[in-house]
Amino acid sequence: MHEMSLMSEIIKIVSEDARLHGFNKVDKIDVIVGDLSNVLPDALELAFLHFRKQGLGILDENTKLHFIREVAKAKCQRCLLEFTPDYRIALCPKCGLTNCILVSGETFRVESYEGSDE
Repeated sequence: MHEMSLMSEIIKIVSEDARLHGFNKVDKIDVIVGDLSNVLPDALELAFLHFRKQGLGILDENTKLHFIREVAKAKCQRCLLEFTPDYRIALCPKCGLTNCILVSGETFRVESYEGSDE
């Protein structure tokens, strides 16, 4: 489960940045997860709960993890139809061509975090 290593890196990055800004603890982490990002939010949350229990970084038992879902969208470069693809390589449902580009859905990043100096 690669979500363990992903969450470990998220916590490391957020903790380092929070300390630079004078925070002693992180209260909430907002993470954008795209439908086609190959990240499973449930597995990521399990990893978060594991690390939170261990007190990794500057997390405590009250730190929250919030997911922002990024819906997958693709656009056909020929007929300009926008649609929701099931995979990264998608056939246009209108003209049947594979010349579609992904507009959204691959994002995986920390959007923001909240912390305090308590």
